Amino acid sequence: MKPLLAFVFGLVFGCGILISGMGNPAKVLNFFDIAGTWDPSLAFVMGGALVVTAIGYSLVFRMGRPLLANAFSLPTKTDLDVRLIGGSVVFGTGWALTGFCPGGLVPVLGLGTAPIVTGAAILAGILAARWMIQLSYRKTAAEA
Repeated sequence: MKPLLAFVFGLVFGCGILISGMGNPAKVLNFFDIAGTWDPSLAFVMGGALVVTAIGYSLVFRMGRPLLANAFSLPTKTDLDVRLIGGSVVFGTGWALTGFCPGGLVPVLGLGTAPIVTGAAILAGILAARWMIQLSYRKTAAEA
């Protein structure tokens, strides 16, 4: 049942990405081009996503536990560190340069309209991040 629901939720997410224009790199790049052909409509997409997320979180947390798990899995870390800020900078830079974030790229790759190089670069970044995380865990374990 979980894989089927994951597929349905992913399909809804992908359709939302495409309908909102987040799969169009020109729309995203124009959002970042404040001095040129600025297109503020992406701010409304992101604002709408924040409203839906806030409502969703408030409803879900009233349930006590998730429908498909025994407990909520929430981050416990609240401090800003070099990894969080550095990752955000790399993510934002990649998004601004290509017009694609991973969430917007996956549905577009499925349509065959995105450059494969962009997908390969995002995959390489994900693999590099995992490798660096594993190295930091090994270093931490060795110091303990």
